[in-house]
Amino acid sequence: MRVGIGYDIHKLKISNKLDFKLAGISIPFDKRCVAHSDGDVAIHALIDALLGAAALGDIGTHFPDTDPKYKNADSLILLQQCLLLLKNKGYFIENIDINIITEQPKLTPYILSMRTRLAELLQLEISQISIKAKTNEQLNAIGRGEAIAAQAVVLMRG
Repeated sequence: MRVGIGYDIHKLKISNKLDFKLAGISIPFDKRCVAHSDGDVAIHALIDALLGAAALGDIGTHFPDTDPKYKNADSLILLQQCLLLLKNKGYFIENIDINIITEQPKLTPYILSMRTRLAELLQLEISQISIKAKTNEQLNAIGRGEAIAAQAVVLMRG
């Protein structure tokens, strides 16, 4: 068994596009992440956790923000590429636990959709994926609504 942990944080900015991506789904929100890719902090933290469990580096090693081909990249495609790498190395995901830390948007109505989307993509049972929404109690950049962060922990076998 192997355990990996991942973390990601992105600055938020006002946007009229309403294209906020989180854990692979779109959520109505008047801000979006400032990022090279689509800025899905939950997926980015998950990728880091998966790569870390397999001792294969991190998201920046495999998908550097200096590479123009990853500009505005869909994080789900990056996750699929990561999964292929893990599969080729003989790893299987046992379970995933993700914390998303933000004051806004309120995520409780979207948790089941996020879990379902990840379960479909990862070919796991929904019971193998936990997603929790946390606030930062109005402390620091996250608490002021200037940023969003995520943490992920995975257990893999292989």
